Amino acid sequence: MANIIDMPKLSDTMTVGTLVKWLKKEGDAVKSGDMLAEVETDKATMELESFFEGTLLKIFAPGGSQVAIGSALCAIGKPGETVAAPAPKAAPAAPAAPSAKPQSSKSPAAPSIAPSAGRPLPSAVPAPRAEGTRLRISPLARKLAAEQGIDPASVAGSGPHGRIVRADILAAAQSPATAPAATHRAPPANFAAPAAIVSLPAVAPIQEEKLVPVSNMRATIARRLVESKATIPHFYLDIEIDAAPLLELRARLNASLEKEAAPAKPGAPASTPADKLSVNDFILKAAADALRAVPAMNCSWAGNAIHHHPGVHVSFAVAIEDGLITPVIRDTHTKNLVAISRETKDLAKRAKEKKLKPEEFTGGTFCVTNLGMMGVDRFCAIINPPNAGILAVGATVKKPVVKGDALAIGQRMTLTLSGDHRVVDGATGAQFLSALRDLLEKPTLMLL
Repeated sequence: MANIIDMPKLSDTMTVGTLVKWLKKEGDAVKSGDMLAEVETDKATMELESFFEGTLLKIFAPGGSQVAIGSALCAIGKPGETVAAPAPKAAPAAPAAPSAKPQSSKSPAAPSIAPSAGRPLPSAVPAPRAEGTRLRISPLARKLAAEQGIDPASVAGSGPHGRIVRADILAAAQSPATAPAATHRAPPANFAAPAAIVSLPAVAPIQEEKLVPVSNMRATIARRLVESKATIPHFYLDIEIDAAPLLELRARLNASLEKEAAPAKPGAPASTPADKLSVNDFILKAAADALRAVPAMNCSWAGNAIHHHPGVHVSFAVAIEDGLITPVIRDTHTKNLVAISRETKDLAKRAKEKKLKPEEFTGGTFCVTNLGMMGVDRFCAIINPPNAGILAVGATVKKPVVKGDALAIGQRMTLTLSGDHRVVDGATGAQFLSALRDLLEKPTLMLL
């Protein structure tokens, strides 16, 4: 009897999978352990393994199709064996596309020309004034015209005896026909526009208008984030830390690692590549140690109970094509900076290649997301269920700070904690941020 291989559930949030391509074709011999196809889940692209031996008798789902979990993909059995296609299982309903208006059987009439929605009609063109005629305009309208760079003589007055009032100037400012000439002035000679903008065509749509079906990953992100904001009562706390000690220690450690990796003799290859420590590595390590110090933050909501996790498994957000994913560093509290750095780089690389295993992006107890490297000073992140918190990391910014009784230039970083108020309160979040600040402002504590 032929063995039917169904679409497996390859992640905890997966409802359908996209069959990217078949690696075997009908009639091919199959051994246990052979890879049959590539399947795209909501988190990664994975290979479908065969646990049977025989011949690939029938393929039920073509490449590129979406298949619900539990639906038949193929059949493996003895050569020449016949197999009937099982009844397909219903996939989740896709969002309905906007319905087109029914077209009339009559030939379409010529389209009428109408002003674009949201754009005001140009004000009436004023009648020419005789030479020497005094311009009738209210003082407020005159002042507003000067501020807007509008010539009052080009505006038709709607007040008594054609007097120009404030409303006329406001209408003229919004009208393309009487827009101030200053808005079209040539840029100064020393103005240099970014190359990316200079290369754009002068008049063209910024992109093609179209409806793009969402991927499995984007659909899952949308569903989970709506669920998070709708069901989790978020609260937000932020602190500003002195990042100078962290940056100094990072520079010293990286210099030491480079020295250790340098070849013993000139011209000889380096024994091992230098492990460059990033600011994010320090933050992941500090977050793990702070969670160990304040274990109430390392919990999650479990309906009618609060789940206290015995280990700290810190996940971190990685931006990939069409979404993001959160690889998990297992038992982060037991690992040193270099180990965290190496694991982070490996997980991030494979995440961008969509080669992570399900156990590598599930089971996190806390999450860190960092937009500081993109120049964002501060932001609030949405909690990744079932975690009770997520830490948003901003950029390190030079700014004046008070040291003692004098002003100095400081290196400051803003950290924002989003907390699940069902699990933790503001006091618990404040204790966690306080422990985190102590570690980051005294980073040598993380080397003990």
